[in-house]
Amino acid sequence: MAKRDDPRTIGRRVQRLRRERGLTQRQLAEPAYTSAYVSTLEAGRVRPSDEALHHLAGRLGVAFEELATGRPAHLATDLRLRLTEAQRTLALGEAEQAAVQYTGLLGEAEAHELVEEQATAQLGLGECRLETGDLTAARAHFERAEQTLADASLPARVPARRGRAVAHYLAGELRYAVYLLESTLDELNLGGLHDPDALLLLYTASIGPYMDLGAQARAAQAAELALALAPQVGDPALIARMHRSVARTLLAEGRIAEADASLAKAAEMYRQLKIRTELANCRWMRGYVYAQNGDLARAEEELRAAQAMLASHRAALYSSQVAVELADVLHRRGSSEEASELLRGVLGGLSPERGAVHAAAAHRLLGIIAEDARDTEAAEEHYVRAMSLLERAGAAGDLADLCRLLGDLLRRTGRTEAALDAYRTGLGHRTAGTTTLGPAPAHPLL
Repeated sequence: MAKRDDPRTIGRRVQRLRRERGLTQRQLAEPAYTSAYVSTLEAGRVRPSDEALHHLAGRLGVAFEELATGRPAHLATDLRLRLTEAQRTLALGEAEQAAVQYTGLLGEAEAHELVEEQATAQLGLGECRLETGDLTAARAHFERAEQTLADASLPARVPARRGRAVAHYLAGELRYAVYLLESTLDELNLGGLHDPDALLLLYTASIGPYMDLGAQARAAQAAELALALAPQVGDPALIARMHRSVARTLLAEGRIAEADASLAKAAEMYRQLKIRTELANCRWMRGYVYAQNGDLARAEEELRAAQAMLASHRAALYSSQVAVELADVLHRRGSSEEASELLRGVLGGLSPERGAVHAAAAHRLLGIIAEDARDTEAAEEHYVRAMSLLERAGAAGDLADLCRLLGDLLRRTGRTEAALDAYRTGLGHRTAGTTTLGPAPAHPLL
């Protein structure tokens, strides 16, 4: 039940409605109350009981909630319906249009002090900003959503916490993203708050940061727990997202067919739900699977389709990330010039604060292309830039690989001592990828 207004505000409302309907105080009061009671109530000198308000609401022809709070009847229901429509707009890839809808709905929810609807609108705005690559604004919206729900249970706050973690992850702050996710998992599991939807959301979100940090064992464990939780979850979009994330761990373990099957399940769900951006992300991941398996023609087809879907809906950050994967496939297929052009275009939209891991991947690939063209100076410059980005992000697994590439380049150009230093640094990062995260989060009671 929504919080009632104070007696003075209710009294003024009763008086206004009574006069609009041409009723005297006696006509409004009878047969259950007296005109003196209505006079006292309208003056704000008495707090009416629920029974009295129900009587007055019936006589005035308004809903009890409208008389008690000033909110139009069914306002919350109508707002929730329109929030669902905004969510559907976002699902179709129209992030800017959805943001306009969410902004208007947030204003209405704030005007009528509807807490849950305010939080839902803030979450929607956060997702819109993730889609368009405005990570600072996304974090701010998720933080406001969590503040709005400060008095709610932890499972209710999990979508906002997960949104914050994803925004930090996309900005290249991998360790902080993992900290947010793991600390929330611990709070849920140690507190006995077994909420399958909340747990699945967190485990699914943790897979990407774990993989980029080089913590494959934790990523695989998160995927295993997500799969175990899935039968208890009723939200098909959440299940589809889980299948897409789990595919990463299957791929890392060399289980190509299973990864492809997992992505096929996710893609079919997204088609049924008409969630275009997530469907594009599925095609992106399938392209990556095909590339890892050496099927470059199919990889190029899937990645071009994903990029076209994302670019047409202004999903700038995700589109840039797909472009890096596509450039790798193009280079491997002998189209290095097209790959270089694509990568240089991508780097204009990425930065240390926005897609750091993929910006590093772009520099790494440009370095490899430069090496193939025997331009060792340009190759070294790109490798060093990539290392700087990955060090800030803490992406240990990628750093180890990059140190090997740089070491090989230095060795081939006769700088043996510098090459040995690069190899040693790479070994240090390879070890760090499995030892610096601290204890794994507590497991749920499945």
